[in-house]
Amino acid sequence: MMRKRIAELVESSLNAALAAQELSTTQFPAIIIGTPANPEHGDFSCNIAMQMAKGERKAPRQVAEILIGRLGDGNGLLAKTEIAGPGFINFFVSAAAWQSSLLEIASQGDNFGRTTTGGGKKVQVEFVSANPTGPLHIGHGRGAAIGDTLCRILDASGWDVTREFYYNDAGVQISNLALSVQSRCLGIEPDDPRWPADSYQGEYIKDVARAYLARESVEASDQHTVADGDSENLDAIRSFAVAWLRREQDLDLAAFDVRFDVYTLESGLYSEGRVEAVVNKLIANGHTYELDGALWLRTTDFGDDKDRVMRKGDGGYTYFVPDIAYHQAKWERGFTRVINEQGSDHHSTITRVRAGLQALDIGIPKEWPEYVLHQMVTVMRGGEEVKISKRAGSYVTLRDLIDEVGRDATRFFFIMRKPDAQLVFDIDLAKQQTNENPVYYVQYAHARICSIFENAAEKGFLAPDKPSADDLALLSTPEELQLIKIMTALPDTIDDCAVHFEPHRLTYYLTELASCFHSFYNKNRVISEESALTAARLYLLKRTAQTLKNALSILGISAPERM
Repeated sequence: MMRKRIAELVESSLNAALAAQELSTTQFPAIIIGTPANPEHGDFSCNIAMQMAKGERKAPRQVAEILIGRLGDGNGLLAKTEIAGPGFINFFVSAAAWQSSLLEIASQGDNFGRTTTGGGKKVQVEFVSANPTGPLHIGHGRGAAIGDTLCRILDASGWDVTREFYYNDAGVQISNLALSVQSRCLGIEPDDPRWPADSYQGEYIKDVARAYLARESVEASDQHTVADGDSENLDAIRSFAVAWLRREQDLDLAAFDVRFDVYTLESGLYSEGRVEAVVNKLIANGHTYELDGALWLRTTDFGDDKDRVMRKGDGGYTYFVPDIAYHQAKWERGFTRVINEQGSDHHSTITRVRAGLQALDIGIPKEWPEYVLHQMVTVMRGGEEVKISKRAGSYVTLRDLIDEVGRDATRFFFIMRKPDAQLVFDIDLAKQQTNENPVYYVQYAHARICSIFENAAEKGFLAPDKPSADDLALLSTPEELQLIKIMTALPDTIDDCAVHFEPHRLTYYLTELASCFHSFYNKNRVISEESALTAARLYLLKRTAQTLKNALSILGISAPERM
């Protein structure tokens, strides 16, 4: 919000200097407004004078002096402007400008923090995309939290977002799932010599088998399936097991407040002939060759370290081939921007999928699609790693965490680290109702403000609807001004999260805002005999509560009024 106003002021000064023939450059570089590391150096800074110096054949400080001469105070926006170092321009925003920004926050209400940066352009985000072979594990959970929050952030920054889930419902893993369920239907246990190799042994397989034998019907996403009940019908078992586990994943995601707009099945890419069509297109384009009975794609022509097998000797396709077909379909659906949120184990597929898309020669950019890869999660309880679930057996499920620590804490903990950093999920910490628990610390700030409002109302104090400039001028302590500064940074923070694909920045922002509020509250009395000051501070806290609530909402986390 404030950063944009500074940028507009700099652009205005550039145009004025150009019109006065003080500058000759007609193509200005991008105006980047940063924040000085040391607050004593100002609220914002800009290096544009250093960028323009060479083209202007002037020293950077000379260019900076020209710009400052054309800046003025921005109609009261700036208290002062300074040149620092080799040519940085440092901006000091006036207290009155900070104070009046509270009125803008109030006018935007629930929409404060949202921007129009995306311009309504379409973007498709694929995330979770778990194989329908078992309950969602904690890796899926982190992907769900990051992907869903990224969608919320992109939406808040003005993009038209489509959320998509891709089901790998074909291949060896699905065959193993079908055999596992069939074995349970036939009463075969894992210790039986007839138990199939590489099968799934979790308790949920028993649940699927019981439901199949009972001829239950299942509604999953866009699929309705009725169990056949015949233990010998492997195709029917496979279809029912996939539908049953898709429904279970749907329920887990609903409990996590994650939704999707589109569901795509890998099997559909085969049945619609898309996979075969892609292979034929790559052959026709001359990017394949046969060797040792297999069909290879020349991915080295597009930056890969070696060529990759597309079709194996047994006639089956390797896993990245349907991925090429799937992404071609995304492109044909008009998504010129696509983001895939996946686990870091997918890193090796990026080059070959992009290579395949380039080899199709249909105009897809080299760096399309974009990727966000998250690292693994370690769950700790009592200082020891938790490795298994009672239901899944071999791993900790997303539902385990939601049931134990709640949706809000689970979401916050999953996104509070950069996606490419490994995450330790401390169950004990997530359950604590203390300031050491980051999500509790943030939510308690909102609840504490709500409690202050109740106390004020009992004493006859209310926040004014629209305070005057004189009323706002009472908010002059360092804590009050810092609280305002952090609040106004929410729109910029949202845009930064969207640009860098880093939802964790918003958790940092919330922690800083909550900390600033607690610091303010500990040093300043809100309700006092000074009625004007009391009203001004209640207005300040009303905006603080709104900002906390808006930011938490974008994270998919509640803002409780009592804790």
